[in-house]
Amino acid sequence: MSITQGSITVYQKIVVPVALVHAERLEKALAIAADLGQHYGATLHMVGVTAPGPDEVSHSAEQFKEKLAEFASKQSADRGVEFHSHAVITADPVTELDRCLDRYIHEINADLVVMASHVPGFRDYVFASNAGFLASHTDVSVFVVR
Repeated sequence: MSITQGSITVYQKIVVPVALVHAERLEKALAIAADLGQHYGATLHMVGVTAPGPDEVSHSAEQFKEKLAEFASKQSADRGVEFHSHAVITADPVTELDRCLDRYIHEINADLVVMASHVPGFRDYVFASNAGFLASHTDVSVFVVR
């Protein structure tokens, strides 16, 4: 079912990129995504990008998937909405993160990304942040939350 307001179709699929290693920094983005999801009746999709092997969060991609699913389940219960979880596995998450997120966003035909950011530092003046890069290079609306 398409929800419209006037002549504008509003959000139906909202993606929230999640870095489990920084879960404590996601509060505002998750709250906003949950609120928008409830308001528009949109489905909410958490996506995390990881390597096939061990990283700071898990010992394997399979364990990462489980932790992401647990995180989505807890957030769903805490916020009264349902977050679906999806793990994207790539050989080099640091360099492939932006492309993996953009590919996933288009695979599910998302129409909004709600993404946490950070206070800019020196590095951000030389290299684009992930949120900034995605907002500048995708054709999907991106809501960057600081």
